[in-house]
Amino acid sequence: MASDMLILASASPRRAQLLEQIGVKLFSISAANIDETPLKAEKPSEYAKRMAYEKAQAIAHSHKEKYVLAADTVVATGRTILPKAETQDDVRKSITHLGGRNHRVYGGICLILPGGLIRHRLVETRIFMRRLSEGELSAYCASSDWKGKAGGYAIQGKAAQYIKKISGSYSNVVGLDLYITAQLLKGAGLSLE
Repeated sequence: MASDMLILASASPRRAQLLEQIGVKLFSISAANIDETPLKAEKPSEYAKRMAYEKAQAIAHSHKEKYVLAADTVVATGRTILPKAETQDDVRKSITHLGGRNHRVYGGICLILPGGLIRHRLVETRIFMRRLSEGELSAYCASSDWKGKAGGYAIQGKAAQYIKKISGSYSNVVGLDLYITAQLLKGAGLSLE
């Protein structure tokens, strides 16, 4: 596969690392610039699927001869979508909200093939994060581990020590379900090293 045949429609370094982990080394990156505002009454699972699709479409529109892979990660409790944490106040609210309860991480994945054929998947992972003490919460907020992360945490970072239980795909929580992604790419005729 030529290095420019697959485009990852994401600026996430984690997604690029995950692709490389399963042997996808030849791809280019082009982040999609789309409106990521949830629609009124949109379920978190529907939002994750729509975001992945819209990101892929935004890039595929001008690269019709390429394979375009996009993903989106959504952290939710019930119908509440937690934002990407940008401030210490954001992360404090998110982690306090998540502490002591189950939540779900939805991963939308969309692959658009040359010619416009669309393959779309949704992955769901369930997680239980224990409640943090005030000292733990303050120390976590003082770190930069949460910046730009859905729900205010990265499971592969400092927050791992607070995750008591996970049911489902770990790589989905990191940013891209590797099993589903590998199946989509192989099914489209792309080889993994």
